[in-house]
Amino acid sequence: MNSKAVTINARKFDNRIHRTWQAELVSRKGPLLTFIGEFALDISHPDLGEIKRGTVSYEYYWLDRWYNVFRFENPSGELRNYYCNVNKPPVFSGDTLDYVDLDIDVLIKKDLSHEVLDLDEFLENSVRYGYGPQIEKKAEESLEEILTLFRERKFPFEDAGHSNS
Repeated sequence: MNSKAVTINARKFDNRIHRTWQAELVSRKGPLLTFIGEFALDISHPDLGEIKRGTVSYEYYWLDRWYNVFRFENPSGELRNYYCNVNKPPVFSGDTLDYVDLDIDVLIKKDLSHEVLDLDEFLENSVRYGYGPQIEKKAEESLEEILTLFRERKFPFEDAGHSNS
């Protein structure tokens, strides 16, 4: 497959765009879309700290799952961290991938320590936007699925912790 430039939009539950960026679609296997992006500027992120220009982001989106996974590599090529978002399944149409972010994130550091982030924001927005019990249940199940994939080192975490990562 030839790579293709795509705009990715992370939306809030009311459908407004929260973040947007460009990445290259490099693979599509069934419901799994794989993108590669590169940071053009140094960025300061509240959970990830300083992200250097040239950091590469491998982004995994499943059209039938309620989460996505980002694998960040330093410009030198070594694993920096993983960042996982709980979200409604994305919609891919033409040159755009849209997903509704449900606030809960998982940060997995290079040393394999991990932290669940933004549970308070999820609870606040659940009330603000009226997520409802079905979405709350899917979000909780998806968080557990991410953590299970990580603990069992299943894709896309299969090489987490290896010295050549």
